[in-house]
Amino acid sequence: MSNATQQLAGTSWAIDAAHSNVEFAVKHMMLATVKGRFGKVDGTVEFAGDELTSARVGVVVDIASIDTRVEQRDAHLRSPDFFDAASHPEMRFVSRDVIAVGADSYRVTGDLTIRGVTRELVLEASFEGEGSDPWGGSRMAFHATGKLDRRDYGLTWNQALEAGGVLVGETVKLAIDVELVAK
Repeated sequence: MSNATQQLAGTSWAIDAAHSNVEFAVKHMMLATVKGRFGKVDGTVEFAGDELTSARVGVVVDIASIDTRVEQRDAHLRSPDFFDAASHPEMRFVSRDVIAVGADSYRVTGDLTIRGVTRELVLEASFEGEGSDPWGGSRMAFHATGKLDRRDYGLTWNQALEAGGVLVGETVKLAIDVELVAK
């Protein structure tokens, strides 16, 4: 059951990139957490029925838009050691299933493609609300979290630390806030 009050069946919604955020967090030296974001995100959500569980999500993230607040690190992340943005400029997510797990809570399962490698990704999502904007449009928002092992996508660069452990953690935590506008 969704708390969305409008008729969704047959509607298409676009990601409002100016009001959406795709963030990640990974351990550095097994101590501190380094966070970053992707500044360019595009995509749509299509609804086959009036429930949020009928959603089909498609998202494209521009790898070159990575921002960790350190240009040298960002350049390294764009390099072949990590994302190889020159050869693989986009990361894509396409949902396969949306299941209600509670009031306004959903599990979204889909395929995430990074560096040409596609793996299943499960996101825990919440419906944050809907409303009309000042220009007569309809909007709705969602928050989602998930995690992945970067090695599953060929992001294997690392450096052993003298005291033991590695420079870059393997688990990447995701936090996604998306605002949609009806097309």
